[in-house]
Amino acid sequence: MERPDLDLYAARIGFRGAFEPSLLVLREIHRLHPLAIPFENLAALSGEAPSLALADIEQKLLRSRRGGWCFEHNGLLWTVLETIGFGVTALAARVLWQQPADARPGRTHMLLLVATEAGAQVVDVGFGGLTATGPLALVADIEQDTPHGRFRLRCEGTEWLLEALLPQGPARMYRFDLTPQLPIDYSYANWFLATHPQSPFATSLVLARAVEAGRHGYRNGEYTWRPLEGPPQSRYIETPTALRALLDDVFQLDVPDALNDARLVALLHNTGR
Repeated sequence: MERPDLDLYAARIGFRGAFEPSLLVLREIHRLHPLAIPFENLAALSGEAPSLALADIEQKLLRSRRGGWCFEHNGLLWTVLETIGFGVTALAARVLWQQPADARPGRTHMLLLVATEAGAQVVDVGFGGLTATGPLALVADIEQDTPHGRFRLRCEGTEWLLEALLPQGPARMYRFDLTPQLPIDYSYANWFLATHPQSPFATSLVLARAVEAGRHGYRNGEYTWRPLEGPPQSRYIETPTALRALLDDVFQLDVPDALNDARLVALLHNTGR
């Protein structure tokens, strides 16, 4: 596996200290990464599948004012953690968020299983609006706190189910097993999500950014601020100028040249309202 630029990564996420393969370091990386690098699908909306080559991910996520989706976030973190000395297994999940109870979608989400001195940890910095900001021990039926919410893993035969424990009750996030994946396994899902007309990521702008006090989110024309304490606050974005300002100020993202005002208007009209 290629080696990432650890100094560049540390500077981007604000990590201070020595990189070493310990649970303490893993927790700090997992907390800082989502605070520094947003979730976004601007590349797909520009008509291209994001490159999963390490050099391209570093250029986009570390050297530019851009973020990415699960294959970029967790693909980068995979190389970082292995370079530090962790044992890492890349996995694939079926996303169940806001899906019917009997849904069996394809494996279109990437996550990691990381070996530590305290046992295996589920690591995922690329789920978007519900991205955990801490690793989760691979232990069934216990509530696990992270800086941005509480989660629970359930074991169902050979599969694991991840739930977010929200104020309104448990919400299913995704289902996965422990079958190792190779980098090539993610290229098909990456292309499908970016180009297939039935993929929401090919037609709708999805943004998420965690900050110390809560989470910023945007989907289908609606911007939502979810503080750690108190109710969420939402408003609709009505103009390309307002959307560009939101991208710049709140999500700290530069807009690709391919997303001109006409394309942004089309996205704003694709709100589901």
